[in-house]
Amino acid sequence: MPAIAALQRANHGKGFRAYGLRGMAALIDPFLGVDHAWMSEPTFPPHPHAGFSAVSYVFLDSETGILNQDSIGTHNLIQPGGLHWTAAGRGIVHEEVPAETGKTVHSLQIFVSLPREQQNMPPAALSLEPQEVPTLQMPGAKVRVPVGHFNNVHSPLQTPTTVDMLDISLDDGAALVIPVAAGHCTFVMPIFGAVDVDDQRFALDDLTLPVFQAQDAPRTIKLHAPQGHAKVMIFSGAPLLSTSTQR
Repeated sequence: MPAIAALQRANHGKGFRAYGLRGMAALIDPFLGVDHAWMSEPTFPPHPHAGFSAVSYVFLDSETGILNQDSIGTHNLIQPGGLHWTAAGRGIVHEEVPAETGKTVHSLQIFVSLPREQQNMPPAALSLEPQEVPTLQMPGAKVRVPVGHFNNVHSPLQTPTTVDMLDISLDDGAALVIPVAAGHCTFVMPIFGAVDVDDQRFALDDLTLPVFQAQDAPRTIKLHAPQGHAKVMIFSGAPLLSTSTQR
């Protein structure tokens, strides 16, 4: 049986709301946290990160993209369907704001541990455009692979921490089996709709999600959309037992 992690609602002013998976780094290692957010106006001033990676993934249904800039000279647009990975290393300052006034960004902000030997490396930024994200169309399901791999399909992004991030859309009644490598911790985040994960139901407003701890042998996780279309994100990776913290 999976462990059950709690999500927390967060609001900042009128222009930002989120469901956050925070304070559970030991449970979801190598991930540190995930914010599933809607942002309609600039919310956070330029802010520093160090010792880990901050990843922004914009959903295809987002009304607009994110304007991103940082202290190493990056200035780019993260379009709907695209991903930007900032390996903060010894330290970086960045800011992200909606690209168009009056429109809402629907995105994930994902925090990922860096291997210990890379936590003090110079900061770096990696980007993947929407059209570069591999997509698998299967009966009743679509899988986008912005990071890592699914079956024999690999993202072109070479990230400093080896993880898988899968954006999965399921039709009404559809099912999909997800292989999990030996030694990987995996969790499933509902984005919209209800999803049965190994026959246990989860939905966004339940404020919970399942976490499957690393095991010595490979295994599978079954997803099923029992009542209408649904979307989930899958996060998976080998725990680093990192001492890095968000700061």
